[in-house]
Formats: sequence, C-alpha cells, structure tokens
Amino acid sequence: MTEQTITIKNRAGIHARPAALLVQTTKDFKSSIYFEKDNDRINAKSIMGIITLGAAYGTVIRIIAEGEDEKAAVETLVRLFESKFEEE
Repeated sequence: MTEQTITIKNRAGIHARPAALLVQTTKDFKSSIYFEKDNDRINAKSIMGIITLGAAYGTVIRIIAEGEDEKAAVETLVRLFESKFEEE
C-alpha cells in the first residue's frame, strides 16, 4: 500500500471538472485507489464519490493506492493536485 497526504490548493476546490479529471486519471491504473477526508473514504474512480467528498480549498486529503502500479498512481495524482488541476 502506498499513501500520501495532500492539501487542496486550487481556490475552487474539487468541483465537477477536477473530479472528472481525477476519475479519468485513476482509470488508467489497475490499483485500487481511494481518497480519505476526515473519516470518509471514497473510491477515487467514482465521480459521484469524489464530488460528495466535498473537498474545498485547504482540505487535507489522503491518497491511498493498493496494487501493482500503486506508487505510480499516487505520484501521478499528487502531481495533478499540485498543479491545481491546471485551473490557475
């Protein structure tokens, strides 16, 4: 299992466009991938799960991946969060 904690840096948080981008990105990996916020854990391959997570600016999220490409999955997602979903 590979995991990393990140903070949402884009001002709009995770809304429909970033959620779709996250799902599109996670679909490329064979690993099971989850996002955790507080005590909620959602499947990162589910757009409804991501949107209902309610991740606003400054929210701390833990990315968790388990499987054969877990490290690459977490690294790719961290880069996506760090780039503010290319919105700013």
